[in-house]
Amino acid sequence: MIRTIFILFFFICGISFSQNLEEAIYTATETFISNKNDASLKLLTQQEVTFKNHVKSKDEQLALVFLQCHKGYYLDEHSRLKEAISTYEDALKRFNNNELSKLSDFDIIESCLKPLGNLYTKTGDYTNAVSTINQYIFLAEKSKNTKHKISGAINLAKLYQTIGKHETVLKIVDDALKVSNNNTNQKTLLQSIKASSLIALNNFEAASILNNTASKFENFKTNYIIEFQKGDYQKALISFEKAKGHIQNANLSTRDLAKFYVEEAQLQFLLQNKNEALKSLQKAIKLLVPNLEGNSLPNKTDLYAENTFIDIFDLQATMETNSKKALDCYNLSFYVSGLLQENWTSQENKTRNQSDNRIRSEKCIDILFYNYQKTKNKALLFEAFQYSENNKASVLKSINQKKKRLQQYPNDSLLVKEFSLIKAQERYTNLLIKEQLGNNQAYKVNVLSEKLISISLQLKALKPNIEKKYPENKNVYTLEAIQKKLSKDKAVLVEYFYGKNNVYQFVISEKVMHVESFELTDETKQNIISFIHLFDDASIINNDIGNYTNRAFNIFNVLKLNTTLAYQNVIIIPDGLLNFIPFEALLSSKTSNTSFEKMPFLIKSQTIAYNSSAQFYLSESVNNKNNGLLGFFPVFENSNQKLTYSINEAHAVEEEMPSKIFMSTEASKESFIKNAAKYAILHLSTHASGGDFITPANLSFYNETMYLNELYSLDINPNLVVLSACETGVGKLYKGEGAMSIARGFQYAGAENLLFTLWQINDLSTSQIMQSFYKNYSDTESAFFANHQSKMNYLENETISNAKKSPYYWSSFVYYGKLEPVKPNFTLFYVFFGIAIALIVLFLVLKYRKHDRNTSRISS
Repeated sequence: MIRTIFILFFFICGISFSQNLEEAIYTATETFISNKNDASLKLLTQQEVTFKNHVKSKDEQLALVFLQCHKGYYLDEHSRLKEAISTYEDALKRFNNNELSKLSDFDIIESCLKPLGNLYTKTGDYTNAVSTINQYIFLAEKSKNTKHKISGAINLAKLYQTIGKHETVLKIVDDALKVSNNNTNQKTLLQSIKASSLIALNNFEAASILNNTASKFENFKTNYIIEFQKGDYQKALISFEKAKGHIQNANLSTRDLAKFYVEEAQLQFLLQNKNEALKSLQKAIKLLVPNLEGNSLPNKTDLYAENTFIDIFDLQATMETNSKKALDCYNLSFYVSGLLQENWTSQENKTRNQSDNRIRSEKCIDILFYNYQKTKNKALLFEAFQYSENNKASVLKSINQKKKRLQQYPNDSLLVKEFSLIKAQERYTNLLIKEQLGNNQAYKVNVLSEKLISISLQLKALKPNIEKKYPENKNVYTLEAIQKKLSKDKAVLVEYFYGKNNVYQFVISEKVMHVESFELTDETKQNIISFIHLFDDASIINNDIGNYTNRAFNIFNVLKLNTTLAYQNVIIIPDGLLNFIPFEALLSSKTSNTSFEKMPFLIKSQTIAYNSSAQFYLSESVNNKNNGLLGFFPVFENSNQKLTYSINEAHAVEEEMPSKIFMSTEASKESFIKNAAKYAILHLSTHASGGDFITPANLSFYNETMYLNELYSLDINPNLVVLSACETGVGKLYKGEGAMSIARGFQYAGAENLLFTLWQINDLSTSQIMQSFYKNYSDTESAFFANHQSKMNYLENETISNAKKSPYYWSSFVYYGKLEPVKPNFTLFYVFFGIAIALIVLFLVLKYRKHDRNTSRISS
């Protein structure tokens, strides 16, 4: 009886405490709402920490979600974007994990998902923005909430407009305008978005028709954009001033008003009204940093993750006549760009946003190179080189650093969890891509989007703890470190920066560094493109050998490679379109010879290796201790894509290397995923594609296609990957990051040394080159040397016809990786040693027999 009374007492007290806690949370939130300021925010944050430690029931969790949504709104209003995102993310995670939609009709779309999606867009986190917006569009369709569905379409259209996908914007807007029950404000906003994209596509007439129904502010602003796009800046200014006269009725946020003044500054700058432009920029800065005093640049501590700052500093740098101040402005832009990227977890997002940093890097290199020409201060050259390096393969560098850290601390649960999440992120991204390429079912897309958002939140939660435990290594390197490595390798490093207006060539040897540049005129660009297209088909070169020799020598000169001819070993770090040039097939001197074997190909005077970054060249690799080669040869018999010579290639590989070969039906994607991490060498002879604007690069197994993102999710550490398949080095080209190719996928997965192809080729020549490659590799254990020697052996082979010695057949393979020294071959030593021993033994035997015979005679 007493026990029952105690249980009832505690049950009643528990209910009372729960109700009091729920009420306390709502009271704290309402108190904050009634008096919003930094002091009340500080108090609310302190209360939030206490509430988080005690909430248990779903009602309490819902109350806390209510608090966090209001806190997030205030933080967003006051430009504390990173904190706002974190607060909204926690609210969303709490709402979903506790399945609070079943408890209440709380509008999670309006209170959390919409502002969170907008914040992702503001901070350039487009991957999470798309996932979040698609998620609430799905929820709106499910609940038949037209208002939220159209809001989702508006925000999605704005996002795609930001990244320049205007055709996509038009489709989204037109679909949204077809929906019945559109309210007037939403319809007007959709038409305004459509007008802006039509202008971007130079469809001014259609944009003007839509503009007739807009407000006076929007009407004049659209007219300004049209005139601006046409290049009539004087007329554009007239319309801009008219729009400015109606700005009070435009209801612009502080951020949008700051952007408005940046637009005004850009227009005044183009009209050469520098003072007016600077005044407009100062207005924009003062709006974003209200406490800033004077007209000086803000300190880094005043800045936050807001891309409007980047527009301001970039324009101010352009107007600066003092080179130091211009570089200071650009460096502030880089700093803000870094703040934006701190919150990104998707590599697609990081890759997509490299373009702006690249343009800025080129301007910094321009300034430094110009100053070097005036001062001959050699320190400026390495500073310019660092701007080139900082924006090369940054996503690959990041994942490489994470993998090396995990290799060093394999039992750290934080790092294991981080890497597990990264792999899951790529796996779900791949499934999402496949779904969008196939059925594109809204339910499946939503489920995958939810999973990706969840993974992103978990990665963000891990990041502070990992950074605290392992302070970020900025990968500081010196010119001396590079030159020391080059001295050891007896090599020269040639790095290109392929900009918008110029191409820079940085040449570093063991003793000196120099920089060359050439203007990237339309003619020069076309010459480079035309040379690349010579390899589209075997007949192009063979039908006009003279055209080839002229172009090959021309590109050699354009790329200023004559300065490197004194060096035997060359590391080339290409950039932009130069990623697709087979440097070994260039000609180092003019020739009229039509015999390919006798032509002065660069391969005859130099051994070339490529790399994605000087940082990768400097990094120490950890060799896979597993032995043997894993080979995949689907062959595709009984199909119109049969790889006849792939069978010869498989036999050639088996003859030269201890191998595990999967042929035909055994060469499945599942077998590859299961076995790839167990072998030191991976060899794939199959079909591949560089993809297109919709479909990513992919690799064919017998039963299934593997897309690029699925490769990203692998964790391998081979000593070498050989991709004997068509165009494995081809893919959508991103400035700075390179081609999104199958080869890059293997680099991301953990391969540091790769041999891959730049164009479509599957011929007897490939199997011959592969046989020679593995014979040389088996003898020397150097892929760097084996790649070079296999091509030389091919060119010198007298049984191969001149037509088949065209560089089309042998220069497709390029080697990215380390300059491994040739391992000493003691075979001849052992042969001669064995012969010597045998001769000595024979001599002793003969001597012994002679002695024995003489002894016998004496005794007889």
